[in-house]
Amino acid sequence: MDVRLYMFQSGSLQCKARSVYLNCGGDEDIVIPVPWYLVSHPKGYVVIDGGLPAICARDPESHWGAVSKELTPIFSEGEDCVSQLDRLGIAQRDVRYVLLSHLHIDHVGAIGNFPNATHIVQRREMSYAYLPDWFAAGSYLRRDFDRPELSWHVIEDEAPDSFDLYGDGSVLALRTPGHTPGHQSFLITTSKSGPVLLGVDAVDTMDHWAERALPGYVCSSIDAARSVRMLRMLAVQRDAIIVPGHDSVAWQNYQKAPEFY
Repeated sequence: MDVRLYMFQSGSLQCKARSVYLNCGGDEDIVIPVPWYLVSHPKGYVVIDGGLPAICARDPESHWGAVSKELTPIFSEGEDCVSQLDRLGIAQRDVRYVLLSHLHIDHVGAIGNFPNATHIVQRREMSYAYLPDWFAAGSYLRRDFDRPELSWHVIEDEAPDSFDLYGDGSVLALRTPGHTPGHQSFLITTSKSGPVLLGVDAVDTMDHWAERALPGYVCSSIDAARSVRMLRMLAVQRDAIIVPGHDSVAWQNYQKAPEFY
């Protein structure tokens, strides 16, 4: 069995341009995709983030509260990660790991949905999510991740900047703070297409990648800029395919499941 990367979309979000482009986006409404990913590995399936929680297709206001007015899900029944994997023939019990780039409300759709999975997150992210600064509080919802009954592996702050999930270099979690204190991106080396760099929200759009703009939401502009610089160097070294986190134009150009990389 080879290593495959599948790309999915769990609906979209309507938001203000300023939410994506710091100091160069205005009040106009834009619609951005909410991607998530599946890695098929000889040692087990890995879900990355899982996108929007399924409840957001039914009643986002009851789950998100006032945030749903500023960040409005465009999301239908059956677009959640569990439903999409079911259509691909992958059972919930067969997912071994859930990798979490960070714990914002649009990236936690996989948490708690895979009974045999270990959930992996950075310690700095988990700690911050419990007590975020005032400007970040609306982006976290404690009931999404405050789940001690689940199996967790927390990557400690003293650990190396990359975490090798299977020990063979095929699934690497890369520490990329800036968007949040404990954000991580992922380098997946596939059998078919070679390395694919999932920037997630360290690289919201290709404008951020090209240093034409900062993300509209950052906890540290300095860390955000340095994380992108590190990812760009890595992409050159590995000749990787680049996947930004919420770029509506770039997202159209990638193969979506059931196709794979």
